[in-house]
Amino acid sequence: MQRKITLEEHEIPTAYYNILADMPHKPDPPLHPATQKPVTPDDLAPIFPLELIKQEVTTERFVEIPDEVRTAYTMFRPTPLIRALNLERVLDTPAHIYYKYEGVSPAGSHKLNTAIAQAYYNKQAGIKRLATETGAGQWGSALSLACSMFGLKCKVYMVRVSFEQKPYRRSMIMTWGSEVVASPSSFTNAGRAILEKDPASMGSLGIAISEAVEDAATHEDTNYSLGSVLNHVLLHQTIIGLETRKQFEKAGVYPDVVIGCVGGGSNFGGLALPFIKDKIDGTAGARTLRAIAVEPASCPSLTKGEFRYDSGDTAGMTPLLKMHTLGHDFMPPSIHAGGLRYHGMAPIISQLYVDKLIEAQAYEQNDVFGAAVQFARVEGIIPAPESAHAIRAVIAEAQQAKEEGSKRVILFNLSGHGHFDMSAYDAYLAGKLGDVAEVTKSATVAR
Repeated sequence: MQRKITLEEHEIPTAYYNILADMPHKPDPPLHPATQKPVTPDDLAPIFPLELIKQEVTTERFVEIPDEVRTAYTMFRPTPLIRALNLERVLDTPAHIYYKYEGVSPAGSHKLNTAIAQAYYNKQAGIKRLATETGAGQWGSALSLACSMFGLKCKVYMVRVSFEQKPYRRSMIMTWGSEVVASPSSFTNAGRAILEKDPASMGSLGIAISEAVEDAATHEDTNYSLGSVLNHVLLHQTIIGLETRKQFEKAGVYPDVVIGCVGGGSNFGGLALPFIKDKIDGTAGARTLRAIAVEPASCPSLTKGEFRYDSGDTAGMTPLLKMHTLGHDFMPPSIHAGGLRYHGMAPIISQLYVDKLIEAQAYEQNDVFGAAVQFARVEGIIPAPESAHAIRAVIAEAQQAKEEGSKRVILFNLSGHGHFDMSAYDAYLAGKLGDVAEVTKSATVAR
């Protein structure tokens, strides 16, 4: 019985897949925060290179991957598709469970897929420096490495709760030559305003985004780089799902259920979007495909948020996005899955949810870590807390298959390892990890 399904380097996809070409309903356009009118390329030019702006709005089905980017991917791509035989045995389930393992990248997660592309396009545009935010530190690590590869400087605004919880993520960022500061910081007007109201603020991705955007807008040689949410980020991540489809073809298998965790939407979208295309097309075997986005119960933008226009950041500097949101001034609890502590959801993922092409589930922190430990003890890999949300849903699906006596093929994205999240595992194993009983939306939700 084959455990790993692999590809050769020459089988790395040559183009990204753009689901905007096939969605039955396209996301509504971003709006300028001042004029409330659809943003133009000129509005985005101060912080993004032209090529990424084009990718943000294109409806072409495929976007070619530059040779230099594809060569850089060979550092870790193609990534393996692995059958979780031990987990299947322990769960005593008729389900077959597969996971695409993105933790083999040098940065330890899927984030390097878009970090390499964004660094490349900025380098080609003559940009010298990038500013960005990071939650758990995976995105900041990935962009730092990518900037090092292409000779760019980088400043990372790291959400303070993760800055303190994950010191070795900070070390990775600095090792690859980037500057990292805790957000909110005293380096920006946005950060200073938050600290004035709450000097002990533990931060959020919305706040960190405000700081990074302000940094980029106020430095001539600097652009802004985002690790999730935007169309071009999800576009780059589809390399995950495209590879996975090839691997399933080699195995003569097709998934019944595709699962990924969601914060902003990039790793779920990266795996699921090529399969959702099959569902939209009515491809044989894909008509009944279920795609499940799994989020933390403490920050449930899909399952409890509202679908409306909202700012992508706390200070209201970014374009307004039509998305599921808890409100841009919502302050998520200090859970250990820092990469999922975001108030909104990618417009593409939000629209797919509205159109009932995907499902959403939310789990409490202790349930998630329980699933992570169970997985680690039988499959060997200690998952990132973010990825563990997907594992929790996988176990539920496998148990349901057992109860029903029905076979199904379950695929999930193990988007990163948890080697720098051991303080969270320490807290769980010591019984000191808390859950958040109820989420209160910010005042900006009900208007």
